Amino acid sequence: MVFDPNFLNDYPEEHPSQLLNEGLEDNPNKLLKYLQHQPPEVLARVAQSVSPEIKQIISQNVQGLVGMLPSENFNVQITTDRDNLAGLLASAMMTGYFLRQMEQRMQLDHLSNGH
Repeated sequence: MVFDPNFLNDYPEEHPSQLLNEGLEDNPNKLLKYLQHQPPEVLARVAQSVSPEIKQIISQNVQGLVGMLPSENFNVQITTDRDNLAGLLASAMMTGYFLRQMEQRMQLDHLSNGH
């Protein structure tokens, strides 16, 4: 899974974020609004600070939730609504935050034990 820090600046019809914007006034999503107001540089810095192990775990988690077939043999398209996509994004973010905290704790533990 590759993070594209410019996904908000490209063509909205190519991105799932377009689905999230529809009807936002009726049911505001604070997490989505927060993310939309972050500069691309901030999102890029966050993505760069994540270890490859965490990226792999999040990718496997999202693929497990969505269900993935090998792209070389199948033309996979997934359709969902705004709320489910927002929930998937929130789940992936919370998993990432948790894993990053555990990774930092492990690093501190190794430093304190002299490993």
